[in-house]
Amino acid sequence: MRSLAIAASLAVALAGCASMQSGADGTATADIKDAGGQSVGTATLTQVTGGVRIVIEAKNLPPGPHAVHIHAVGKCEGPGFMTSGGHFNPGNKQHGTMNSQGAHAGDLPNMSVDGLGAGRLETITERITLDAGANSVFDADGSAIVIHAASDDFKTDPTGNAGGRIGCGVIAKKGM
Repeated sequence: MRSLAIAASLAVALAGCASMQSGADGTATADIKDAGGQSVGTATLTQVTGGVRIVIEAKNLPPGPHAVHIHAVGKCEGPGFMTSGGHFNPGNKQHGTMNSQGAHAGDLPNMSVDGLGAGRLETITERITLDAGANSVFDADGSAIVIHAASDDFKTDPTGNAGGRIGCGVIAKKGM
């Protein structure tokens, strides 16, 4: 009887964890490359209760703080990755979480890169979704994760003075 109660409790707990994700498996990835086509990181996006969890593991980047944004077009053609368009901004807001007119849906925190070129960003944003809807990163032309040369000041429209684009990865549903 006790083992039946434990099994039932475990099933309820696992169902609760599963409900934190939505969609088929609720996960997307991006292989982030530099202008030379070399991998400089990976991004994993997971739909969770309250938004999308984004984890970026970066390598071989210049040390210091770097802006990270979701861009409006799922193209990463070099050398400057301008094919990724501007920041993902379906609400037509101004740039920056410190801007009273902001923020773009694609505005994310800065990522710190250490002296060995490694960086990690882990954040949750409620401004995007992996599901259908106006804020879906899977709109008609897709979306991309872009790492910039400089840090974001979180207020200057339209880019936060983030500098050039040094890494770009197209966001794709996991397994595609």
